[in-house]
Amino acid sequence: MLKHQTAALFFCAAVAAVAAVASPLSAFAQNAPPQSVKWELQVLQDGQQIDSFTGTTAVGQARTDTHHHVVKNNVGCADKPAGDIDLQRTLTLSPVHANADDITLQIDAQETLQESSAPVTAAGCKLPPQPRQINAAHPGLVLKPGEWSTWQIVDKNPTLTYKVRATLATAAQ
Repeated sequence: MLKHQTAALFFCAAVAAVAAVASPLSAFAQNAPPQSVKWELQVLQDGQQIDSFTGTTAVGQARTDTHHHVVKNNVGCADKPAGDIDLQRTLTLSPVHANADDITLQIDAQETLQESSAPVTAAGCKLPPQPRQINAAHPGLVLKPGEWSTWQIVDKNPTLTYKVRATLATAAQ
């Protein structure tokens, strides 16, 4: 009987020792920072790059950037500059998953666009183009690390496409 009690005591001591060693290691693993993703997004309008965004964002975090492009249009029968329009673009990008095989980005976009051509009156005078608000969201654009992927936002008047790529960020980035 004493033999079994001694064996049970050694077993309990071994389990406690393993738990004591494993506990700090698991705490260290839980406190490791989330993987960061280095990303780049190009905005193409009618096939031409008109803007770009770049950043490094941790998985589970979001980054929001707003770019402004103020344009002045020629209007009226005299075709003179008048009326500024702020073509604002706001993007929120959040990596929701990242590993060596694929990276998934959630993208929310708000765009102010201007039509490609301005309306005219019956007399042939130019009217100011009306700005158009675009809201788009992609819940999970899956990318292969380092490869470009496209997301069509608007298909005409003008076309608007996002070209996106991402890689796993290293500690030095």
